[in-house]
Amino acid sequence: MSLHALFADMFQRASRLLIPSNCASCEQPLTNDPTPFFCRRCWELIQPLQGPSCPRCHRPFASPYATAHSPTHECHDCRTRAPHYSHVWAAYAYCPPLQDAIALFKYRGKVGLADALGALLVRALPADLDADLLMPIPLHPNRLRQREFNQSLLLADRIAPVLQRPVSYRNLVRTVDTDPQTTLPRSARLQNLRQAFTLREPEKVADKRIFLVDDVFTTGTTANECAGVLRRAGAKDVAILALARSVESGMVPDAWLPPSAFDRPPALRV
Repeated sequence: MSLHALFADMFQRASRLLIPSNCASCEQPLTNDPTPFFCRRCWELIQPLQGPSCPRCHRPFASPYATAHSPTHECHDCRTRAPHYSHVWAAYAYCPPLQDAIALFKYRGKVGLADALGALLVRALPADLDADLLMPIPLHPNRLRQREFNQSLLLADRIAPVLQRPVSYRNLVRTVDTDPQTTLPRSARLQNLRQAFTLREPEKVADKRIFLVDDVFTTGTTANECAGVLRRAGAKDVAILALARSVESGMVPDAWLPPSAFDRPPALRV
């Protein structure tokens, strides 16, 4: 251990003795745990999704045999409403403790988690990912002023050095301050985002392969609307790169969940 790391560890231990804090997931006291707000045990529960999934949107299939005879089999939504993006790459299930970490990061301004969350994303990046540039899903200026940061941009900044690709964060903009997607029923989400995004310099995305970066992929409505804007401007390909994706109840092994997750209503477990 370097001298700098040794002093940092000593400072962390001392600060947690003087100002005790508990893990945001299991509520056990923190000691020398390396990740802010989380104990080592809970953080190690965060594991990449495995098993068969839709080749376009990465939605996990319930049966391990879903793609046994048809490896390119897509889920019902992708087959019936083909999206503007070519595929989604989302490494982790949106469930505790990652769900707790994203909530702290996104809604409570704990930007100290950006490095740890970015490291999770980097750790699970496939070797064959390639694009010309990264674009974070934009926030409307009103939302950005309220939050004071764009969580998707912070994640994009963490993975850009690994992929060795530039981050474009001023071109794609949100021009309509819509209601949050999480407050709307599925049927209203698409209409809510109609013409909500635009490009300041559309010529700069022509013939480009673009990764749209987001923290959580839920229904994909926001990502699809952004992808549509980019494709209409001449982008060669648009794919989604997200830290986590929502999954149906029962698709996450219980071994991945901290004990506190079982004290929550089932709807909050995923």
